[in-house]
Amino acid sequence: MNVPVWVNGQLLDPERATVSVFDHGLMVGDGVFETVKCVGGESFALTRHLDRLRLSAQRMDLPEPDVAAIADGVRACLAAAPAWPLGRIRITYTSGPGPLGSDRGDAGTTAVVIVGEQKPFPETGDVTVVPWPRNERGALAGVKSTSYGDNAKALAYAKARGGGEAIFGNLAGDLCEGTGSNIFIVRDGRLVTPTLASGCLAGVTRALTLEWCGGSEEDVPLSALYEAQEAFLTSTTRDIQPIRLVDGTALPVAPGPITTKAMRVFAERSAADLDP
Repeated sequence: MNVPVWVNGQLLDPERATVSVFDHGLMVGDGVFETVKCVGGESFALTRHLDRLRLSAQRMDLPEPDVAAIADGVRACLAAAPAWPLGRIRITYTSGPGPLGSDRGDAGTTAVVIVGEQKPFPETGDVTVVPWPRNERGALAGVKSTSYGDNAKALAYAKARGGGEAIFGNLAGDLCEGTGSNIFIVRDGRLVTPTLASGCLAGVTRALTLEWCGGSEEDVPLSALYEAQEAFLTSTTRDIQPIRLVDGTALPVAPGPITTKAMRVFAERSAADLDP
């Protein structure tokens, strides 16, 4: 089944869903995006994702997106799609067509919604720490920008070494995040995740995990990952995924008792409220 794609207010067949080759989201990565989970044809935490889309656009000095129209686009795409057990909604918002350089054009922004099936992640994950640090002081730190070249390179590096996700430190030498995930560790029996000042993305699943399962936000050295009693990744489409190996070395347990409890609480709370 070819699921329609929503482009700037129009629901189009995939082969007709195109954007300009001059679009700056393509040319210079001048855009932002969101990935939203859908379960049985229903989106999860859409309001939080659209709020973050708006914030990312604001931080990149893009015009404010029409999130009501985008939400309508999400609903229209889902209504035309199968009710997959697990699906992925991709929302992309760019500065639109522009000149052959970094200056922005004046032709208007581009907004796109695409939905597709998502295969479940493995029950546990193996991660590889990459040698390139996040710049926690950069202009795009914490922004979900379409400039994902760093992440693509890092993920390829990790997969070439047997990892399913790449983990970044930052310039301060602290633990930061994955390419498409946040990270939690258990140290001294406490659940800890890096602060937003570390340069990590303010993940929706990260925030819900903190709200529902507790834990603290702390700057911790990258070395703490290797010494963790337990660790897990959070992201929109994986929810909570225990980490089994770090650079090929096994953590003591995956999942451990604190991770297991977090997984149970997250599953119960997310099933009870699709837009928390």
